[in-house]
Amino acid sequence: MGHDFRASAAHLAGLIPAATGWTPDQYWNATPAELAAILLALSPASQGAAPLNKSEMEKLKDTLENG
Repeated sequence: MGHDFRASAAHLAGLIPAATGWTPDQYWNATPAELAAILLALSPASQGAAPLNKSEMEKLKDTLENG
């Protein structure tokens, strides 16, 4: 409970665009699901996980391109 929303939002507003190469507009228009997927991929818990296969990668690409 020591985290405050404003500090967390500011941190993510810097982290996500830096990690993805997104512009601020792309960040602010991202869906919660897109942001959650990125945070999951960046989390230490996901390190060492199996990489996406071609089918999964295409599905993710389509989702991100089409919103």
